[in-house]
Amino acid sequence: MVKDQKLLEKALPNTQIKWVFSQGSNRSLEYLNSNSIDFASTAGLAAVLSRANGSPIKTVYVQSQPEWTALVVSQNSSIKTLKDLKGKKIAATKGTDPFLFTLQALDTVGLSKRDVQLVHLQHPDGKTALERGQVDAWAGLDPLMASAQIQSGAKLLYRNVGFNSYCVLSIKEEFGKQSPEAVDAVIKAYEQARKWAKANPDKVAALLARESKLPLPVAQLQLSRTNFEQNIPSATHAKALKRSGKILTEEDLVRKGTDVNQVVDQLLDPRFAQKAVK
Repeated sequence: MVKDQKLLEKALPNTQIKWVFSQGSNRSLEYLNSNSIDFASTAGLAAVLSRANGSPIKTVYVQSQPEWTALVVSQNSSIKTLKDLKGKKIAATKGTDPFLFTLQALDTVGLSKRDVQLVHLQHPDGKTALERGQVDAWAGLDPLMASAQIQSGAKLLYRNVGFNSYCVLSIKEEFGKQSPEAVDAVIKAYEQARKWAKANPDKVAALLARESKLPLPVAQLQLSRTNFEQNIPSATHAKALKRSGKILTEEDLVRKGTDVNQVVDQLLDPRFAQKAVK
C-alpha cells in the first residue's frame, strides 16, 4: 500500500526511495544490519532474535497482527496431531517467525527440535518441498500458506495466533539518532496505509492479489486473518514477544546468559510512533 500509493515519495520528495524485496525476515534483517536498507519490515520475533544476538536495532512501529504462520501438512497427510511430527521432516526458514512458531508449537507437546528433522529452506522452497512430498510438514507463511490451502488443498495442522508475532518496522539505533525526521515521515506514511487498509478491505485484497500475482481468493484468505488495529509498540507487544524467551534460550538461538525480557525492552521504542501517530 505504501509503495503502490507512493506515500514515501510524497512524504520525502527530496529523498530517493528504493524498495528491496526479501524472501523472509532473516534476509530483511541481514540487509538492515549491513546498512543496505534503512527500514526493515519483519516479524517481531525475528527482530528480537537479531537484537539478542548483538544487532543494535529498534522496533519503532507495528504494522499489523497477522496470523501469518501455522504448521501445514499436505491434503492426504496421515499426520493429525503435533505429537505425530516426532521423527518427521519439517521445512522451516531458520530465524523467522514460522521457525520460532514451530519450536513453540512442538514445546506444547513436550517435543523439541531434536525430536524432529528440521529442513532449513526459504519459505517458497518449503512450500514446494511439501507439495512434492520431500518433507512431512512445513512451517507456512502467508500468502504462500493461503495459496497452498486453496490451490493444493493443504491443511493447517496447528494454529495459534498467540505464537504469531506482530509485523513490525525496525531501524538501526544510529539511523534513528541521525535521521529522526525520516523515521517520523516513514511512520506517518505507514500509518496512513494502515488506516486505508482498515477502511478498504476489498481494495487491499485486490492490491495484494495483483502485487503477489495470486488469485484473489488467496489474498482474501490471508487478509481474513490479519488484524490492522495495532500501531504503537506497547506492553501488549512486549508480553507477546517475551513469551518466546524460554524457547529462544533452550534452543540456543540467543547467546548464553541473554536476558530475553531485557532484550525486548531494549528493542521496542514507541517514541517515534507516539509522536507520528494521531
